[in-house]
Amino acid sequence: MDKLAIIGGRALYGEIPISGAKNSALKLMAASLLTDAPLTLSNVPRLADVDMLLRLLEQHGAAHAFENSTLTLQAKDIVSTEAPYDLVRKMRATFNVLGPLLAREGKAKVSLPGGCAIGARPVDLHLKALAAMGADIDLDEGYVIAQAPDGLKGADISLPFVSVGATEHTMLAATLAKGETTIENAAREPEIADLADCLNAMGAQIEGAGTSTIRIDGVDRLGGASHRVLPDRIETGAYAMAVGATGGELTLKGATAELLGAAWAALEEVGLYLEETDGGVRVKKTGARLKTIDIVTQPFPGFPTDLQAQFMALMATAEGAATIKETIFENRFMHAPELSRMGANISVDGQTATVRGVARLKGAPVMATDLRASMSLVIAALAAEGQTMVNRVYHLDRGFERLEEKLQRCGALIERVKE
Repeated sequence: MDKLAIIGGRALYGEIPISGAKNSALKLMAASLLTDAPLTLSNVPRLADVDMLLRLLEQHGAAHAFENSTLTLQAKDIVSTEAPYDLVRKMRATFNVLGPLLAREGKAKVSLPGGCAIGARPVDLHLKALAAMGADIDLDEGYVIAQAPDGLKGADISLPFVSVGATEHTMLAATLAKGETTIENAAREPEIADLADCLNAMGAQIEGAGTSTIRIDGVDRLGGASHRVLPDRIETGAYAMAVGATGGELTLKGATAELLGAAWAALEEVGLYLEETDGGVRVKKTGARLKTIDIVTQPFPGFPTDLQAQFMALMATAEGAATIKETIFENRFMHAPELSRMGANISVDGQTATVRGVARLKGAPVMATDLRASMSLVIAALAAEGQTMVNRVYHLDRGFERLEEKLQRCGALIERVKE
């Protein structure tokens, strides 16, 4: 199992290209099952999660060509409507093939998903939305068996709480439903609008993506399209926080300020200098020690839960005390004990963590527990005195493209150790 060896204490200078958003690319890939025509996606990151979904799409009948960062998918014929446990258990996003298969073929059998161990993260809202659109749904031995032999029908769906996954899944399925579907209390994340833009380019009729009410007027069929994946706001925020932890100045090429939502204001408040440029976002830290602030994770445009762990690492050496309240997922502070191994002063009480900044972290062997937590350990290691060995880096490979290469080019002492 690979590890990352990091010697900290070096400021970061240079340019880091921001990859396409993983959270968007995976849902866009699932959209390829809605049509028999080619779907070409550019700015697709080369990640373990992307490779895993490609394997699943292949077994459904989708052919693909992946060159540089351009991925072309074509599911001319659906050869299987079953998504087996072995291909779904490792990643939650694979569950999103259920809606497209059901909408196009009238049936699907998909294993319940797995993924990061950050709480239950149930799929009840996904299934309730599909049932509201006329699907008959049964659960049998860990599989969702869904049928809609006469096709899905438009419905009014009001989500009891904001859910990115349920919003996206409902949108995918509703594109081919008969009649209009309305999603109330819809998620407003940028990835929602990105998915809608792609689906509309394929011939869907979606309005309101990016607001709390989305309307989808179903069409008989979708065609092919070309679409560029939006830049990854979580990668953008993570590298900005790395500058805050280490010092220096980075240009995050291709990044967009508006995608960061409340995270942009939070980074400015702790003492970072951020500027939107023609080519991306420039991030700079002066010599002054950062100050602590309190944050609460919220749906977009609030502070994103996927940057909570990285922000905790940033606060670990800031001046003062910060409280971090996690409202999106339970059990998402598993990185706190690992940061504490490096000298961080962190106490956790339920869904709230209190971080008291220390002058300096010290390198130590640590273990990544999930995708975003692993990046928090990298940020801490880049700032720490001495060497840190980050174990279980397969989590990082799921969501951060060419991490070592990007950081090495900016002066970081980071190396992958293969075992």
